[in-house]
Amino acid sequence: LEWDEAWEITTKTCAYTNHTIMAEALEKWPIDLFSRLLPRIYQIIEEINRRFVIEVANKYPSDVNKIAKMAIIADGQVKMAHLAIVAGYSVNGVAKLHTEILKNQ
Repeated sequence: LEWDEAWEITTKTCAYTNHTIMAEALEKWPIDLFSRLLPRIYQIIEEINRRFVIEVANKYPSDVNKIAKMAIIADGQVKMAHLAIVAGYSVNGVAKLHTEILKNQ
């Protein structure tokens, strides 16, 4: 599959549900560990992140902090909740407030 077709399938079939907004429950993996154990998956996530960062930069050109806050790969970590939010067609929290916090933070 070409990238665009694969991405369209992904974003139409994946949904993200989170049961808590506590930081310790939002899984993060150190880049060095993730890239060593799952090198091809890490390459794919890098590309997803690259494209997403461009999208965020275009949408919020004067807010560089927004990119740092929303990036999938940042601060030496792969942020799994960010990946799920970017790749999914739906974000669900156990409460409406949780959903809004996940989407906006």
